[in-house]
Amino acid sequence: MKQTDYPLGLHHVTAMTSDVEKNYRFFTEILGMRLVKKTVNQDDIQTYHTYYADDKGTPGTTMTFFDFPGNPQGIKGTNSVTRTSFRVPNDRALDYYLTRFAEFKIKHEAITEVFGKKVLRFWDFDNQAYQLISDENNHGMAPGTPWQKGPVPVDYAIYGLGPVEITVSYFADFLAVFEKVFQFKVVAEEGDHVLLEVGEGGNGAQVILIKDTKQAVGQQGYGEVHHIAFRLAQAESLKVWETLLNVEGFPNSGFVERFYFKSLYVRIGHILVEFATDEPGFTVDEPYETLGESLALPPFLEPNRTYIESQVKPFKTN
Repeated sequence: MKQTDYPLGLHHVTAMTSDVEKNYRFFTEILGMRLVKKTVNQDDIQTYHTYYADDKGTPGTTMTFFDFPGNPQGIKGTNSVTRTSFRVPNDRALDYYLTRFAEFKIKHEAITEVFGKKVLRFWDFDNQAYQLISDENNHGMAPGTPWQKGPVPVDYAIYGLGPVEITVSYFADFLAVFEKVFQFKVVAEEGDHVLLEVGEGGNGAQVILIKDTKQAVGQQGYGEVHHIAFRLAQAESLKVWETLLNVEGFPNSGFVERFYFKSLYVRIGHILVEFATDEPGFTVDEPYETLGESLALPPFLEPNRTYIESQVKPFKTN
């Protein structure tokens, strides 16, 4: 495998919500992230798939959501993705959001530290777990651009994904896959927590792996993460990964066309991992100025627009 085939860092995290409209308001009005794509789940076209990111929908800045009809609430536990991080420019930004969360009555904790970085943990109305992480003194993968027309001052606003927290009972086996197959490196350890990074490293290219053999296994549903995705620079790398995963004995999806990026999926134990390309990006079918304002469909779903619009509940995003 060539260096250019290695993951660059985080691409996106996809979770599940009980209410797509409340989720939209939470991410845009409170967190100050931009809705860059309102579309549907390509594998379940009766379900919205919404994408929140930085100002331009830069790879490595995106949190996405499904709203599966009738989906039960998830149950927290081991063998799951347990927390998603968002990058903010500095420690002062954490102070800003601390005040903001109190104002909007968002469940949160005091500012603490994780692996030497200041963080602010919080939860949404579905009890989905997040944290803001300060980029002060951070080095590595560059952040995106704060939403220029958002409600949060650009000097404080979220502009990228930070370390994703994964909790597993089969810690040694999982760690071995990330090190030997996915090319991550251990850069710090704190008790049963290990910090891994890939590519240029830094907050935008890290995973926090936690050993937990005591909790029951978590169950997916709204309020939980569906999968995590890592960035690839080029579509050609997907074939390289398909070959490598087959050799290593990991069943995988092979190439999947998602229109906004090209993908491959593989499950490591309970954790669904996606490799996704940086290109073509979210402006492939909408201009920068109106990203996320209307229901966007990839060309292969456009013939089904009338049916899809009859199935999903409209909500205003412009």
